[in-house]
Amino acid sequence: MDAIVLLKNDHKTVEKLFKQYEKQGGKATPKAKADLAAQIIRELTTHTYIEETIFYPTAKQAVPETKDHVLESVEEHHVVVWMLSELGALDPSDETFDAKMTVLTENVRHHVEEEEQEWFPQVRAAMGRKVLQELGEQMEAAKKDAPDDPLKLSSARA
Repeated sequence: MDAIVLLKNDHKTVEKLFKQYEKQGGKATPKAKADLAAQIIRELTTHTYIEETIFYPTAKQAVPETKDHVLESVEEHHVVVWMLSELGALDPSDETFDAKMTVLTENVRHHVEEEEQEWFPQVRAAMGRKVLQELGEQMEAAKKDAPDDPLKLSSARA
């Protein structure tokens, strides 16, 4: 699978989870909130891992004009992984849980929009189909190596 298609599919998976959370609203039980939050944390941690270890370094090297986008994306990841860590440790019945999830959702949606609209097209044009397919295979294989703890991601220390 093409690397950009793989990343966009991950984005869609997370967006579906966000919408599920939003649909539940305040009616969800603490267990339902915790289960959904755990899925979101797992998906975003894995996605962030493959972006930071494989996609971003390759994109930055192949398309030097994306360097600033990559650096900004890592900073956005930094904020997100700390929020993921806080959500994972927070009791879902805590009054701040929904607010943290809302801020996380807004941050991730902003990040996704920038990636997909502003710099994925540059990367696609510069790298071509064959390279992106090889990269996508590496990224898919690397998902199994992703840490469980978002604070183990390199952006947590950025």
